[in-house]
Amino acid sequence: MIIESYKMDDTYDLGRKLGKQAKAGEVYCLLGDLGTGKTVFTQGFAKGLGIEEAVSSPTFTIIQEYEEGRLPFYHFDVYRIGDITEMDELGYEDYFYGSGVCLIEWSNLIEEILPPNPTVITIEKDLDKGFDYRKITIENGTV
Repeated sequence: MIIESYKMDDTYDLGRKLGKQAKAGEVYCLLGDLGTGKTVFTQGFAKGLGIEEAVSSPTFTIIQEYEEGRLPFYHFDVYRIGDITEMDELGYEDYFYGSGVCLIEWSNLIEEILPPNPTVITIEKDLDKGFDYRKITIENGTV
């Protein structure tokens, strides 16, 4: 499925819609270059789960945990993972196969440990269509 976003609110609203539909045990892989709107999408996703606290990218902590919504929400940013064994140290399996929802930014960097058939969301800019334009592709399968 391809969705066109023409402003940040569109990206946020799509995230919120998917967050409302999310089920326990689901893993979402979020791909896109720096500045494409991954954090905006994630903020909407968290809102859809009923999370009211501020959501930011966990770039330096790797994972942020949010327990206040209708499901536990685990937001990963694995951009700074130097070695896949760091994910073992975090206990990633407890998150990926637990009762919450995982959203993983830069998931292509840990592709070999992802569960089968995650929902993959790719956000891309196209400056020919405007500064705020984003093409958002949602698919199930491999990263």
